Amino acid sequence: MLALAKSEMALVNKLSLSSFSSSNTKSINRINPKPIICSLHFKTSSFSSSSPFTEKHSLERYQRDQWIYNNLQQQKPLEPTSCSVSDDNEDSIRQDDIELQLPELKKLLDVLREKRESKCCGDGREDKCGPGDVYLVGTGPGDPELLTLKAMRVIQKADLLLYDRLVSNDVLDLVSQNARLLYVGKTAGYHSRTQEEIHELLLSFAEAGATVVRLKGGDPLVFGRGGEEMDFLQQQGIQVKVIPGITAASGIAAELGIPLTHRGVANSVRFLTGHSRKGGTDPLFVAENAADPDSTLVVYMGLSTLPSLALKLMHHGLPPNTPAAAIERGTTPQQRVVFAELKDLTVKISSAELISPTLIVIGKVVSLSPFWPYNSKEAPCMAEAK
Repeated sequence: MLALAKSEMALVNKLSLSSFSSSNTKSINRINPKPIICSLHFKTSSFSSSSPFTEKHSLERYQRDQWIYNNLQQQKPLEPTSCSVSDDNEDSIRQDDIELQLPELKKLLDVLREKRESKCCGDGREDKCGPGDVYLVGTGPGDPELLTLKAMRVIQKADLLLYDRLVSNDVLDLVSQNARLLYVGKTAGYHSRTQEEIHELLLSFAEAGATVVRLKGGDPLVFGRGGEEMDFLQQQGIQVKVIPGITAASGIAAELGIPLTHRGVANSVRFLTGHSRKGGTDPLFVAENAADPDSTLVVYMGLSTLPSLALKLMHHGLPPNTPAAAIERGTTPQQRVVFAELKDLTVKISSAELISPTLIVIGKVVSLSPFWPYNSKEAPCMAEAK
């Protein structure tokens, strides 16, 4: 029992050490964590947006996760002088955020442990004495109606849900009122939790007997690091169940009527990550055979590296007039789409000022979409859905 208690407190200990004991971190601002206070205590639009997803420091995020800031809310609300947040201060904001959450995380672990022990002692059933269930759940590209029935059932029975940025607000609205939500999302330049910290959260709450759901946009095993989380937990003896979701490529292509494969047009489809190493402008991997005119390329997270990617594809032989589409916030009411030939795609995206998340589809099948504008000289190159 002592070993189990120590294991369940690993989260608090490791988060505290990893986040606050480094000699080169700034001292924590314990009095005025500005973005959190602005979001929790004031009815302001400063941190709110029309995004269908959870943006960093958004009003919706802190309202949704307000249970974790109970200690802060019990304090007298502070009068803000300004609610602006500097990007240069993101690391200290992250550290403030974690420190504020630790007391409530510990309380929840204690409650779950006591609940599990009472059930175990009450009827002596060994199946109630072991760790809880962990589910990696894919929520699709944004439209809540694309959730599977199995995903819906698991979401509604969870004790704790750790959710990413690209789990849509509409999906999060389906969570049971008795469940606890905790944001662990990542954006460029701001990771609310490191991957190691996410691992420890999952492990600690599973060992406390909770039903833990890890919510991910799209499919959890397609560019979602779900495989890493599954591997880590299984090595610790925790059973993990994966509930697939509709990956962005399938969901968004279907929304636009783009068949990812089509007889006589595209005999294969390839998913690529547009991520670069250390925030550079070069994509991680573009093989020479990726420039196959008989294949469809779908690029995830590729806005920043598209200029380099497009040049490489054309250099390896993909025709410059290959049809292409870039889809921002696909399947949501805020969806925007740019159609262009490959040689013009970067300029058209820049002109339209598309932002993340944007999916890029390259291949002849794009021209089969009923929204493809180049079948008519008067059709616009910009399409807005819904």
